[in-house]
Amino acid sequence: MATNKLKLQRESGIKFVKLLGTGKGETFTPKDADLLRWGLLITINDQKIDQLDHSEVISRWQKISTSEYRIILKPISSHGLWSRKQPFDQEKIEWSGKVAAITRARIVWRKNFIFWSAVPPVTASLHKSEGLISAIGIGEAPIGLQGTFSIWENGSKLREFAYQGQAHQAAIKATSEENWYSEELFARFAVLQERGHL
Repeated sequence: MATNKLKLQRESGIKFVKLLGTGKGETFTPKDADLLRWGLLITINDQKIDQLDHSEVISRWQKISTSEYRIILKPISSHGLWSRKQPFDQEKIEWSGKVAAITRARIVWRKNFIFWSAVPPVTASLHKSEGLISAIGIGEAPIGLQGTFSIWENGSKLREFAYQGQAHQAAIKATSEENWYSEELFARFAVLQERGHL
């Protein structure tokens, strides 16, 4: 995967690349890891998407995969940094359709156990949330570089979970009190196109 990242970074139009492991989205803890599913997050110029779809790396991945899910997103909002960069160019757009959310954090090492003890109530709340279509864990490493990728019926359902759910509100409060993260990012996207199933 490391050599694939270097090849992708040389592709025309690519601004940001992350190769990601995934979790099943059941507990959002390290034991949730799904070793048979991995992901690729790329920010790219619109005109280069079809070219990327036929690139050497993507073609190689397709040959060894049993299934594929591709989603094209347009950033609506993004707060924070990922590897000291803001990877998503934002545009103010009106959007009432499906939305996707990416959260990711670099967890301060000595705070890992405190962080993981706060995850179960938020996970239970997420799975009960009206409007959630799907959610999986994502990460650049099994521990310390964690995130989530979720798809929602619309932005208002996502906001209800993020800002009105008691478990999530408690986690937000604990985040500021405990200083779990050395870096974090939350981004919301319009879902423009999907191919396959997550």
